Amino acid sequence: MTKVVISGTGVFTPPYSVSNEELVDTFNTYARKHNEENAAAIERGEMEALAESNVEFIVKASGIESRYVMNKSGIVDPDIMAPRLRQRSNDEPSILAEMAVDAAKKAMARANKTPADIDAVLVACSNLERPYPAIAVEVQDLLGIEGFGFDMNVACSSATFGIQTACDMLRSGSVRGVLIVDPEICSGHLNFRDRDSHFIFGDVCTAIVLERAETCTAKGAWEVLGTRLKTKFSNNIRNNFGFLNRATPEGIGAKDKLFVQEGRKVFKEVVPMVSQLILDHLADEGLDPKDLKRMWLHQANKSMNDFIGRKVLGRDPERHEQPNILQEYANTSSAGSIITFSQFNEDLKEGDLGLICSFGAGYSVGNVLVRKRA
Repeated sequence: MTKVVISGTGVFTPPYSVSNEELVDTFNTYARKHNEENAAAIERGEMEALAESNVEFIVKASGIESRYVMNKSGIVDPDIMAPRLRQRSNDEPSILAEMAVDAAKKAMARANKTPADIDAVLVACSNLERPYPAIAVEVQDLLGIEGFGFDMNVACSSATFGIQTACDMLRSGSVRGVLIVDPEICSGHLNFRDRDSHFIFGDVCTAIVLERAETCTAKGAWEVLGTRLKTKFSNNIRNNFGFLNRATPEGIGAKDKLFVQEGRKVFKEVVPMVSQLILDHLADEGLDPKDLKRMWLHQANKSMNDFIGRKVLGRDPERHEQPNILQEYANTSSAGSIITFSQFNEDLKEGDLGLICSFGAGYSVGNVLVRKRA
């Protein structure tokens, strides 16, 4: 079978960072104003007072300390509490494509690839700014890549599902190289007025280059040993915003038109699902969990990852075995495991075994087993 390698990765980090302290100050200002304006209704029991947020709660619940965003001023304004991004004309690059091109150029440089070496572009992310034309085709055009491109969405698992899609195309011989980009402006779908989730997400874009092993000239590439995907329908993570909103105007502005989740149910149901898929995948490949040198897990919640690590390894993972970027980037949906992989893989040695894993809404889980090359 044709061997496939990950030969390059790249990360675009937005220019602005928002700390927990800034988010809490904004939320609490909003909550106090809301409670004052609705004091009579609250006293009559017709409305519940909003509880204030605090930094300690955020860190304990998630491990998140800050996040990068494409716009900060709107998010930290108590009267707006949402990003404000300039409307671009159709003749300008879209904001997702602009982020993707930056990350893609970094990934292609690390892979020693030019646009002529890439035959397919996949945009794999949770939130696309438009249904068509595909962002992937726009990125393809901006980079001067021949061939084809398409968008795909499997929520937080989009990148790993994209990797399997790329591997299948490369092994079939239909393409020579594939570029996957994961532009995520998660701040756009986050309800910053919801105490339970106002801190969860950040913005970023990652890129990955995959190619056949025989064409790889980059040092320190990673051979893809196998991939494994799984989905199971659940409403516990959901966003009901879509093109039919105008057809059901009674729902416009409802909370479910932004990110909503049942956090405790997600933890209880997703963690065992992910852990078992990893263990089954390793067993089917004839690999021992003890041989894993590193796991690059989806960056949603530190407690979730710690639990998965313990279940897979049979003990508490060391920090270097399961690196974490939540404290700086927060949850960046599909891009989280790829940021972690990009930042924490060069120290490993030839022959070392690793696992890229993402999971989220759907439910969906994607595993990619990789081995370091010379």
